[in-house]
Amino acid sequence: MSRIRALVCTSLLGPAVLPTAVVAQEMIVDTTARKQPLTFWGVQFEELEYRYSDDDEELGVWNADVFYGTDDLKVRWLTKGEYAIAEQAYEGLENQLVGQVPISDFFDAKVGVRFDTPEGPDRTYAVLGVTGLAPQWFEVDANLYVSNEGETSAELDVEYELLLTNYWILSATLDATVAFSEDREIGVGKGLVSSETGLRLSYDLVDRAFSPYVGVVHERKYGDTADFAEAEGAGTEDWFAVVGARITF
Repeated sequence: MSRIRALVCTSLLGPAVLPTAVVAQEMIVDTTARKQPLTFWGVQFEELEYRYSDDDEELGVWNADVFYGTDDLKVRWLTKGEYAIAEQAYEGLENQLVGQVPISDFFDAKVGVRFDTPEGPDRTYAVLGVTGLAPQWFEVDANLYVSNEGETSAELDVEYELLLTNYWILSATLDATVAFSEDREIGVGKGLVSSETGLRLSYDLVDRAFSPYVGVVHERKYGDTADFAEAEGAGTEDWFAVVGARITF
């Protein structure tokens, strides 16, 4: 009799239990998949531009970021430089390789190394910094550097974007460098070293993936750094007209 009851229960409940088991298995698989960190990568040129100065200097300039990782940890290669077109030589070339992790809802910490090819001996730096979005939607990137020669410096990079329309964007930038010790071999004096301010008007052609722009840039050296530049016959202040594009892959 018990065998008959068991057979009847199996026949009646089997079709109902089977879909429930399948749904439960799908939920487990879905939950497991969501726990896996999403890996992403990309290439972004914040600046890829031609500059023409008030004393007829022509430069090719770039500021790019190649990244790979997750929201919890990403690796970034940051590269920027200035290439003097007439002289066919680099005026500056900087590369950073850093790891980046979140420390709050709006800021990440980063640590790594920086390799410079300035006018003079090459330099290698340890890098410690923070990057993120400050109140009022200012994009901030602040870094502390310690060179292989023991010199220390800091750099602050701030950008603000004003959305004029859905396509026209006005961007204001400030990049300032301060040295806590002198490095005469590469023409850097103690104190405020240099600043670069820019204003660029861009038009978003392809969903922020390609945005050509025009603008103006002002560069200036200060203090002992300016004195070192003048001693070498170089200028301490320049205005540039710029044309370029922001590109994201």
